[in-house]
Amino acid sequence: MDKYNYITLREPSTGLYKEKASRFMAFAYPVSSEDEAQALIKTLRSEYHDARHWCYAYRLGPETLTERSSDDGEPANSAGKPILNQLKVHQLMNVLIVVVRYFGGTLLGVGGLIQAYRNATADAISKATIIHQTIQKKFTIHFPYTALNVVFATLKTNNAIIYDKQIGSLCYARFSIDLPAAEQLINKLIIIGKNINISPDETQI
Repeated sequence: MDKYNYITLREPSTGLYKEKASRFMAFAYPVSSEDEAQALIKTLRSEYHDARHWCYAYRLGPETLTERSSDDGEPANSAGKPILNQLKVHQLMNVLIVVVRYFGGTLLGVGGLIQAYRNATADAISKATIIHQTIQKKFTIHFPYTALNVVFATLKTNNAIIYDKQIGSLCYARFSIDLPAAEQLINKLIIIGKNINISPDETQI
């Protein structure tokens, strides 16, 4: 994968691994930020409040790579690292995996834990729909009504996706575009005429 493209999950998936009466329940999610990942971890801690451990790892990118993992009380590098390594092996980005452990009464040892967390994670990934994505950038363009037809035609022919618009004497459109094509599209829009203003849009789609 390059700096514009990445592999991720289409939707959440789950996995399960059992060893000596311990259950390792894996939950995989597509995520777009650390705040979203932490909120999901908090939700799972609440939902499975009677579990022993809630270990996790996530990778965010690809523009700026962020990797986090947690053993959550398990021996060092026996839980979070195996989860993270599975994300790396499958080249997954913008994905969180949490493995919830219910202790079965028998200690598994560090080697057994590494295998258990790895296998639970791999099971969740194997059941997920994996997709290839291109980084999208969002913009807002303000323009006069007289430029309406040419602005919309330019957006359409350059494969921009309009997700909000207002038409009047003064118009605007919010749109997203694949990052590699963004600069070329912006240049085409700017030369349409005067009173064309384009700015990044941080609104969530």
